[in-house]
Amino acid sequence: MKLTQHITNWKTFLYKIIYESGNPAKKWFDFVLITLILLSVVIVSIESVENINSKYHNFLNISEWIITVLFTLEYFSRILVAKKPTNYIFSFYGIIDLFSIFPKYVSMIFVGSQALVVLRTLRFLRAFKILKLTRYIVDYGDLLAAIKASKIKILTFLFSVFIVTVILGTIMFLVEGSDNGFSNIPLSMLWAIVTLTTAGNADLIPHTPYGQFIASLVMILGYVTIAVPIGIFTAEIIKQELKTRADSKTCPHCSANNHAENAKFCHQCGRKLNDV
Repeated sequence: MKLTQHITNWKTFLYKIIYESGNPAKKWFDFVLITLILLSVVIVSIESVENINSKYHNFLNISEWIITVLFTLEYFSRILVAKKPTNYIFSFYGIIDLFSIFPKYVSMIFVGSQALVVLRTLRFLRAFKILKLTRYIVDYGDLLAAIKASKIKILTFLFSVFIVTVILGTIMFLVEGSDNGFSNIPLSMLWAIVTLTTAGNADLIPHTPYGQFIASLVMILGYVTIAVPIGIFTAEIIKQELKTRADSKTCPHCSANNHAENAKFCHQCGRKLNDV
């Protein structure tokens, strides 16, 4: 009886640490968890550097095994104390947690698969819960809505950019020619795309005065190419924000919404709105 009670107390204690928020032990648990995830990814990254790995392979390998064992214990602890273990196992975070531990064990059979430990970075998604960032998901929804609303304008703009790229690539092919590296139109189009995006290509540059003049114009046009979609997207975000504000202005008397931003009275019942 005492043993059963003791086990129950331990399960309750672990449950509070792992699942319940608001207590200091939970905060420390989350902090250690994120630290171990980051440390594990750093170790795997360092192991890919041959000079470092050859000198510190044993230390890095032991460190990775220690972290893997800790994550394994954490995974099974979550299953042990969960009220409905299957809900956790097949949940999004449960699958991510499983993916974070199996690569190291698989590497004992398949050489080179240890690099899959970088999947452990997916566990950083827990930061949304740990740092209470889920409230910002609503903002991501607004961004997606703005993208969807502006997709026709952006696609039209991108099609225009494509036409400009074809024209510029053809002109540069004719002006510079194969002697200066512009051996074909597709390659010249690639130069135009890279120049428009202000990335630059040191391997392919114009040498003739006309080509250099055109390149200067393309560079200036590149800033416009970046600014236009940003402007379209920003305008849609503002529209979404104004719509959200209008929709959120609900009459406390008849629950009617969709009031104008500066509305003082309900458009349905005529009574005064609370926020004015």
